[in-house]
Amino acid sequence: MSDAIPTLWQINVSHYSEKARWALAWKGVEHRRRSPMPGAHMAVALWLTRGAHYTFPVLSLDGRRIGDSTAIIAALEERYPEPPLYPADVAQRRRALALEEFFDEELGPPIRQLVWHELSGDEDRFASVLERTAPGPLARFSTAAVGFGRVFTGLRFKARDAELAERSRAKVLAALDRLDSELEAAGGDYLAGDAFSVADLTAASLFYPLVGPEGAPLPPDQPMPESFERFREPLRERRGFKWVAEMFRRHRRPAKAPASGATST
Repeated sequence: MSDAIPTLWQINVSHYSEKARWALAWKGVEHRRRSPMPGAHMAVALWLTRGAHYTFPVLSLDGRRIGDSTAIIAALEERYPEPPLYPADVAQRRRALALEEFFDEELGPPIRQLVWHELSGDEDRFASVLERTAPGPLARFSTAAVGFGRVFTGLRFKARDAELAERSRAKVLAALDRLDSELEAAGGDYLAGDAFSVADLTAASLFYPLVGPEGAPLPPDQPMPESFERFREPLRERRGFKWVAEMFRRHRRPAKAPASGATST
């Protein structure tokens, strides 16, 4: 496969893949996308990165295969510096990168585990989400495909672990508390300085499964289990919750039109 056009290896509904997609879109980078079947993607990631990473996203860029959304953004910032995602001010850049790391580590894994836990008890909604995840004809599920998805998420994300889900809920709430306090400390619309940065992109993309904003991989019309709706309903008036939707509205723009065979939304 030619590397003339960057290729993003991704999972459609993944919030970490959304982080990488958003960065590509922000910088207007024409690119292709490849979405292997979840589960099989781990072998693909290991092959692409020569054993360095076992999950997506992975970006093929200028002959390199870059794993991890943070490393992908760093590579894009170097290769396509405009418009920037790293603040020019040294102190604000340090703050933005620290917040990126916080949300990557403290929000990303627990919100993913919680969502799959909630879906694991609702076969119809699980199948609906899986339909947005699987590529091509595999999106037309058989019972076996749904069963495989349930086994995979159970093993990979411990989706059936109720005690872990309780801890995940607490971590998601703690991350929302942190977002609220950081917005208050910043005193404006953005987390690091007076412009959209990697900190805003990371927080908004990783919170998307909770908020379900317009333009997200799982939009507001995606049905979620009642237990998950009960969890997020009292959070809708929180500053951070509304801010995530606003970041999508303002800044989740499509990339420029792709060449034939490429994908850029």
